[in-house]
Amino acid sequence: MLANPQTKYTAFPPVGLKDRTWPNQVISRPPVWMSTDLRDGNQSLFEPMNGEKKLRMFQTLCAIGFKEIEVAFPSASDTDFGFVRKLVDEKLIPEDVTIEVLTQAREHLIRRTMESVRGAKKAIVHVYNATSKPFREVVFNMSREEVREMAVAGVKLVREIAATMPETEIQLEYSPETFTGTELDFALEVCDAVTAAWGATPERKAILNLPTTVELTTPNVYADQIEWMHRHLARRDSVILSLHPHNDRGTAVAAAELGLMAGADRVEGCLFGNGERTGNVDIVTLGLNLYTQGVHPGLDFSDINAVVRTAEHCTQLPVHPRHPYAGDLVFTAFSGSHQDAIKKGFAARNSKGSEAGERWNVPYLPIDPADLGRSYDSVIRVNSQSGKGGVAYLLESDFGVVMPRRMQIEFSSVVQAVADTQGGELSSADIWRIFSDTYVQQGGREPCGAVRVFEQDGGQAIELTVEIDGQERTLRGHGNGPIHAAVQAFASAGIAVEVHGYEERSMASARDDGSAKACAIVEVGVGGRSTYGVGVDENIVKASIQALCSGLRRARSGG
Repeated sequence: MLANPQTKYTAFPPVGLKDRTWPNQVISRPPVWMSTDLRDGNQSLFEPMNGEKKLRMFQTLCAIGFKEIEVAFPSASDTDFGFVRKLVDEKLIPEDVTIEVLTQAREHLIRRTMESVRGAKKAIVHVYNATSKPFREVVFNMSREEVREMAVAGVKLVREIAATMPETEIQLEYSPETFTGTELDFALEVCDAVTAAWGATPERKAILNLPTTVELTTPNVYADQIEWMHRHLARRDSVILSLHPHNDRGTAVAAAELGLMAGADRVEGCLFGNGERTGNVDIVTLGLNLYTQGVHPGLDFSDINAVVRTAEHCTQLPVHPRHPYAGDLVFTAFSGSHQDAIKKGFAARNSKGSEAGERWNVPYLPIDPADLGRSYDSVIRVNSQSGKGGVAYLLESDFGVVMPRRMQIEFSSVVQAVADTQGGELSSADIWRIFSDTYVQQGGREPCGAVRVFEQDGGQAIELTVEIDGQERTLRGHGNGPIHAAVQAFASAGIAVEVHGYEERSMASARDDGSAKACAIVEVGVGGRSTYGVGVDENIVKASIQALCSGLRRARSGG
């Protein structure tokens, strides 16, 4: 039984901002975005990213359009320090991108941090120390004056070292950590002292980052705190006011939106809300919320599936299928009433044509899936929940086939089309026959013929027989594994294939003789089209190649 909260918890006092203006504001332009995926997001992982994943994530963030990226906590580990040096030494930082590094306001950590960015064209050095009363009294046993002087001394040291690095333009960022739990007058005192020590001017602005290190209150209180600081800062014209909302109460997106309305200029967060505890603010959601209101976020999410795949690969964390905008199922309705409304919305839109400037107005869809690179297939094909769930259940329970979420959507539309044509109930055997005809035995035969895999030159080579444009051909390729070798074999025939996903498992035989086979499922991309292929064989290597050929044939045929 929950304890009486009044005896255990103290409600956070309101700011008392009687003449607040933020409720009347509208966000009309995007903030400056700063990604913390490689720092805050990375240090929250079960297994932090290795060098390959860090670089892949960095390059993806640059491609999306982030101009400020916090890449590491260089003083925390040699791995983080080395990654920053790799970016600088190998000139991997685009001209229009500024890297950011984080450090506590301690001399030896600041010196190590500054050394990590030496030689970069431009870098943001983010200094922080905790300022709230619990941290002052319980964690550090320091007075207000000592906390303020710790911040000032750290900033002065950054400025001193920066003077020895004329080749690198250093911009200061300072965070009063635990800002939302700090008395506002003291937060203001520390921030003003910091901007004075840095010598902030309108031409040389400092970033003041006011984080919800732990989300303590409703978002409107955070907005009041931001507006109060926005009004009272001594050098507001020399400051970029930044937000770093965490999600402990599940309201980080709302806090960020209200904080922007309250006068902030900048937002720090992670692509899908990754971060310590419940995470940082979700920049995909925040940015696309702006987009639905007619404000381009300045970030490119036009291929949201690719962003999801990269994030899942690098973090080893799944993006929830119901994640706003990016989830696999957010544009798929299973309710009959939703189906009817969506179909009517599309019909009305198609009857008028998609004229330039026409407002998006399809029921239940707050955004056009096509803007995010999603097809309309799963939207137009609206299945009952039992239909989709039943198909997946029968294939798994009776045949051991476990389909990825996106494949469930793809295949359920095939089953629905058959059910609509035939009428009546489809049995487990019927569903297996449809599955086999669609993916395994297309046109009554396997998608590729003879397959031979062998070791060669420290890797693996492949020779396979396939039908291309009505002619049987033998292709050869070499790679670091059978799938890679097969991709190279198709490349030799002028067919570019991308492998977006691969799964394999043992399954019950469809012949009901008790034997077991290997089932491989491959998600392939060909010419901008992504689809699935399946291979079933007693040999897992052959099953994998059959799956690749199956997906390739389906993508090229539009099936």
